[in-house]
Amino acid sequence: MNPEMMLAQLAPLREPAPVDWWPLAAGWWILIALVLLTGCLLGRWYHLRRSRRQYRRMALAELRQLRERSAAADELNRLLKAAALRAYSHETVARLHGQQWLDFLCNTCDTVTVESLRTLEDRYCSKPAAVSPTLFDAAEDWIRNHEVSRA
Repeated sequence: MNPEMMLAQLAPLREPAPVDWWPLAAGWWILIALVLLTGCLLGRWYHLRRSRRQYRRMALAELRQLRERSAAADELNRLLKAAALRAYSHETVARLHGQQWLDFLCNTCDTVTVESLRTLEDRYCSKPAAVSPTLFDAAEDWIRNHEVSRA
């Protein structure tokens, strides 16, 4: 037989059916599960972080109001004490006053100095001095930047 005749008798080649995207392979399901798990964990972390820092937002809002009406040092001290009680244990903060209170504020925030908070001690004087913008700035700095160690 003639080789060309034999080739003419062959049927044309059939292409396989195209590979469909559905159903997904196991690797894609694993990747989808990892992405969803990561998204859930990040969402939970963000929610917990936001709820733990809510007292800071509330304290800063109240500080803005105190600054607008030029509040006295005792109101500012009360705000700082409330924020500290929310951030730290009651046993640590509640008994502090005077120099111990100022030292605590300075030890928990590296950017605040005792000199900037010295006016807080004047609230016990018969004629307390007006609250300076420096004291408001120091209080805002403490509220924003104090470090809370979570055990």
